[in-house]
Parts: sequence; structure tokens; C-alpha cells
Amino acid sequence: MTLTDSHAHLEMADFDGDRDEVLARARKKGVTTVITVGTTPDEWEKAVSLTKRYEGVYAALGLHPHEAKRGGPKVYDTLRALCADERIVAYGEIGLDFFRNLSPRATQIRVFGEQLDLAADLDLPIIVHDREAHSETLAMLKGWKGKRGGVIHCFSGDRAMAEKVLEMGFYISIAGPVTYNKAHRLQEVARMVPLDRLLIETDAPYLTPAPLRGRRNEPAFIIHTAAEIGRLRDLTVEEIGAVSTENSRRLFGIA
Repeated sequence: MTLTDSHAHLEMADFDGDRDEVLARARKKGVTTVITVGTTPDEWEKAVSLTKRYEGVYAALGLHPHEAKRGGPKVYDTLRALCADERIVAYGEIGLDFFRNLSPRATQIRVFGEQLDLAADLDLPIIVHDREAHSETLAMLKGWKGKRGGVIHCFSGDRAMAEKVLEMGFYISIAGPVTYNKAHRLQEVARMVPLDRLLIETDAPYLTPAPLRGRRNEPAFIIHTAAEIGRLRDLTVEEIGAVSTENSRRLFGIA
């Protein structure tokens, strides 16, 4: 079985005490590839360093909407330089979060637009964060000029939104909440996403799937998400793992 965790945060301090063991457990479950996503200036270089230390680990870098107030030319220059590394396979996560509003909404929108332009210049696919900002996110993505496409990570919209982002050519990534009993809307989306547009992720250390809720999430736990999507679609874990891995490789340009 082959699985790909298309979105985790291995660079976070949550994994400083047992990162080697975390990745060893993931490999035992068939997780061959992990995209670790650096979201703050304090974590970007650490994310890059992990790609050098661990086989099968790649990175994406971007300024999270919570950090949008830190956006500006100097930060973008740093990102441009770091993203020149061949193991940086995407730009993100970037987007809008109107649930927590840790940066002002107007600032989030401006910085999201600036980073969309930078990602297009870098010719990298984007990883999009969208929380309680569905219409605004769709409006900004509709005009994006990037050629490499991208993925809506930890998808939280409804079927209608899923259809719109699919029409734009984006992938949809399903995370642990699909395993929750009351996640009917997300389960509907998981059933309808074309298999060639489906990614799966943990968003570790967050969003631990139902069988293990209350524990820190980690890449090995992606097997529960794959199993639930398989159940919803009458497919095996191996089949979900295979198609989502192929999709991740295609989107991120991983050989």
C-alpha cells in the first residue's frame, strides 16, 4: 500500500521530541511521501531542512492568513529565495480565514492576492486555506493567472463550492474530519470528487481522525481518512491510497 500525506506540519515544535519515530510509524503504514507545509517566517527554513534530512519529505512554503499582517516585500523576497530549492513543491498554505480573524480581513485579502501573484511568478502550484471565507476565496481564485493549479486543503465547503473549484481545475484535499459522525456535508463531497482530483491529508498535528481524537495527529493516521473515503465510495484503502498518491505526484511534480 502506498499513501501520501499531502499536507502536514512536521516542522512544528509538536514533533521536536519524536520526529524520527513519527516518520518511522508513517512508513510502516505505507506513507511514502509527506508534504510539510511551513506557514510562518519562523518555520520556513526548518521545513526546508526536513526535506534534506528525511527521504520522501517535501515542503511547501507560504504566509498563512493568520500571519498576513506580517506580509510585505522583505518577507516575499525571503520566500522567493527559499522556494528556489528543488524540494519546495508548492506555494502555501495561503488564503483566507474569517473564522479566527487573527489578521484583519482586508489585510488577508491583500496578502492573499500578493501571494497568488508570487506563486504564479515562481510557477508553483498553490495550497489554499479557506475557512468561513468561501465566496471571497472563490472570487480571488477565479482571476488567478497561475498555470500550475493547486489544491483546496482541508476542504470545508459544500458540494456547490466543490463543483466550482473543480471547474477551475483545482484539486480537493480531504482531511480527518471526514471520519466524524456529523460531517455529512464533507462526506457528500468526498463521494463526489472525481478520483483524479482527490488528495488526502492529515494537517498534522491538527484534525486527528475519529478513532484517535484527543491525540496529536501524525502522518500514520492518514490511513483512517483513506479508509473512510474508501467506505464512502465502495473502494479499498489501497485504491484510495494509489489514486491520491498519483494525484499528489502529478500536482506537485514529484517523480
